[in-house]
Amino acid sequence: MDDIYAIIPVSKFKNAKTRLSPFLSEDEREQLLKAMLRDVSDALKKYVDKIFIISADKDVLDYAESLKLNTIIENDNSNLNRALKQAMKYCIKKTRKILIVPSDIPLIGKTNIKMLIDASKSLDFIIVPSKGGGTNMIIMKPMAIHTRFEGFSYKEHLKAAERKKLNPQVHDSLFMALDVNTAEDLGEIMIHGDKTHTRKYLKELKVNVESYHGSERLRVTRDD
Repeated sequence: MDDIYAIIPVSKFKNAKTRLSPFLSEDEREQLLKAMLRDVSDALKKYVDKIFIISADKDVLDYAESLKLNTIIENDNSNLNRALKQAMKYCIKKTRKILIVPSDIPLIGKTNIKMLIDASKSLDFIIVPSKGGGTNMIIMKPMAIHTRFEGFSYKEHLKAAERKKLNPQVHDSLFMALDVNTAEDLGEIMIHGDKTHTRKYLKELKVNVESYHGSERLRVTRDD
């Protein structure tokens, strides 16, 4: 039995990240998602035994296969938490631990993933919060809890782990907390994301960032 599998749920590429639509076209957002998924999977490949992408979108599954990742076709009439349950059930007799991460945290490679995976060998439940109250990583046994992604999932996952007496351990990471949803998030990638596919793509789009002392900390623009 392998030690740890990673599960990455991915929604459709088309018309995703709509909050970025004033800044990026639909095609640019799709290419951004591909770059971020590549960064996440590249970072994990060194430390996990297998990576599974679960999605209902053929374009996502085809792209995952081009990256030599394992794929699971998401059931019909599913949602994020049902998809994760499906993936965990698939993995439950094949691996001791699973690592769940979203596909839009391109700075994950800046975090000490090896330390977290090594720690998971003696800990039942490790969780990494995202900014805004969400969850950007869980390491646990498959089906140890029912996931509750969406909304303020961090507290919900903590409570679920505590009810199961899993003694949840929190790892707070600046880089892993950053899931990309806004133009300001793109600015953070431009600042911190050296050597990532995501930053390389944003540079191709001529994205610029500068410090700003207004309602937002960063001003993110594009050259004409």
